Amino acid sequence: QVQLVESGGGLVQAGGSLRLSCVASGIIIRRMTMAWYRQAPGKQRELVADISSIGSTNYGDSVKGRFTISRNTAENTVYLQMNNLKPEDTAVYYCNAEGLMSHYWGQGTQVTVSS
Repeated sequence: QVQLVESGGGLVQAGGSLRLSCVASGIIIRRMTMAWYRQAPGKQRELVADISSIGSTNYGDSVKGRFTISRNTAENTVYLQMNNLKPEDTAVYYCNAEGLMSHYWGQGTQVTVSS
């Protein structure tokens, strides 16, 4: 059974930082493209960042230069370091794993940035 368990969300003031973690079980993350998505109230889910099986990264335009995605393959964990947070970063953040014929989601973790 595949599980993606996110943690690290919370309430932070604008300009602050948070680090999200996604612990994966039932899959091997180095064989997958791992990603973080977010969904704010009333908006569509959007890609925040992803990291491919070979370690290349990609970021949404709104987070470039502020967020960093990384992984620890020994711990089968993906991270999202979020710096200089803005109120518009407020959303539920979801971990995602995508393989050739598979696609999995975590339950999400709430990030709230106050102004």
